[in-house]
Amino acid sequence: MTLPIFLIGARGCGKTTVGHALSQLQACPFVDTDHWLQEQAQMTVAQLVSKEGWHGFRARETQALEAVTAPAHIVATGGGIILSEYNRKFMREQGLVIYLCAPVSVLVDRLEAYPKESQRPTLTGKPVREEVGEILAGRDALYREAAHHVVNAAASLDEVIAEIRDAMRLAWPAPASETIVYT
Repeated sequence: MTLPIFLIGARGCGKTTVGHALSQLQACPFVDTDHWLQEQAQMTVAQLVSKEGWHGFRARETQALEAVTAPAHIVATGGGIILSEYNRKFMREQGLVIYLCAPVSVLVDRLEAYPKESQRPTLTGKPVREEVGEILAGRDALYREAAHHVVNAAASLDEVIAEIRDAMRLAWPAPASETIVYT
């Protein structure tokens, strides 16, 4: 693996969990753009949005993406990073983009099971079940446009990792061994 792997998808799809597991298996660095951004700003996403608005946050998100992109890194991105055409193009050109796709019911179950982990303020002010469905409906096409591969994130962690590793083999096949000719 020489290029970065970008994990994209909605809140609750498992980008951070999958990223940590994959980085351990691949023995390479893992970075989460939201965590990096919060460390740099010394504010939570909610505080950033409150102070700078969504437009300001999205600009910082692009800066974070550029800053953390490095060879052989696993990068978990924020769910809205694909809203920027620049970000979609940047990720596709710089590395392998994996869309962790899961049905709304799975995303909602995960978000409700770990409510403090979402760290993001509501985008619509609606209850989680309504918001997730509405947001995913508006973003799914953008996730698919950005992705080189779509992975079923509703599967077990082992199955998700196996699908990603298959995508990696397709993107970066092992060098062909030398052909031995017997005479």
